[in-house]
Amino acid sequence: MNARVEKLRALLEEPLLVTNLVNVRYLTGFVSSNAALLVEPERVRLFTDFRYAAAARAVEGVELVETRRAVVGDLAERLSGRIGFEADDVSYAGYETLRRGGLELVPRSGLVERLRAVKDEEELAVLRDAAAITERAFARLAGERFTGRSERDLAWRMEQLLREEGAEETAFDIAIGSGPTGGAPHSRPSERLVERGETVVVDAGAVVAGYNSDCTRTFATGALRDELERAYAVCLEAQQAAVDAVSAGISGRDLDAVARERIDASEFAGRFGHGLGHGVGLLVHEGPVARPESEDVLEPANVLTIEPGIYFEGEGGIRIEDIVIVREGGAEVLSGFTKELVTVQ
Repeated sequence: MNARVEKLRALLEEPLLVTNLVNVRYLTGFVSSNAALLVEPERVRLFTDFRYAAAARAVEGVELVETRRAVVGDLAERLSGRIGFEADDVSYAGYETLRRGGLELVPRSGLVERLRAVKDEEELAVLRDAAAITERAFARLAGERFTGRSERDLAWRMEQLLREEGAEETAFDIAIGSGPTGGAPHSRPSERLVERGETVVVDAGAVVAGYNSDCTRTFATGALRDELERAYAVCLEAQQAAVDAVSAGISGRDLDAVARERIDASEFAGRFGHGLGHGVGLLVHEGPVARPESEDVLEPANVLTIEPGIYFEGEGGIRIEDIVIVREGGAEVLSGFTKELVTVQ
């Protein structure tokens, strides 16, 4: 019996058509670019086309239904009655196709995502592996020369290190922001050469068995101007305070405020413009979220980032990011690379 499917069934008022491919993977382990899952009280049907049929037959606990390439159109002809659908995933065109087929469609939102937000022990073990790979890659990168190299070269080197340490792929396009390009939260690596006496923000992650890590560290290429050194100290204090505040029961809004209030009480008020953190799992960005408008309340075995930043547009930036597992009385921090300011060549 699939425990994840059983947990989902307990939330349903009618059969649920799962079309989000990440959710299909979470519930069945099946990886495909063209599939849907119908979770019913007594059975689970997996719909996919000929290209994936052989792999689908190996999935335990589901009935394979081989469809045409246009899965939604096929489902409109096969299914009947009252069916829930993932309102955040089905396009208007897909909805119209199903409706014209005679289905009574009930929009549902976040049912599988709610389950995905609370990781089981197998998921947590994989996330620890992904974080450990990322930590080792950061340690190796910190031993290399930064100055005189382009941001793109450093990004490519970080990708090599992640793969050498065991990553299946990178969790996202590695972000490198040096000097003025680091003044934006998500700068794209350019041909700019890293210079002495500036910050270099490195944001990277690894994928292991489909699960993502996410870590950011800010390096110094020699002595920084006093304002940047002070900003680093404030950012680190705010980040550590938020990590220390992580616990089951705290809201995402209140957790964000722990870091934000410290930064806003400093000379750098207003320079932390994004949310504190986001959930991590099969997607790099998923629930729960920690930001000023968040209504999420943290639960044990949630996994999320804690990543405040301070940015000086056109001059430089600082961000420090850990992944943590939420526990009843605190946080298990998975990002092990030092958060003290590391000076590189």
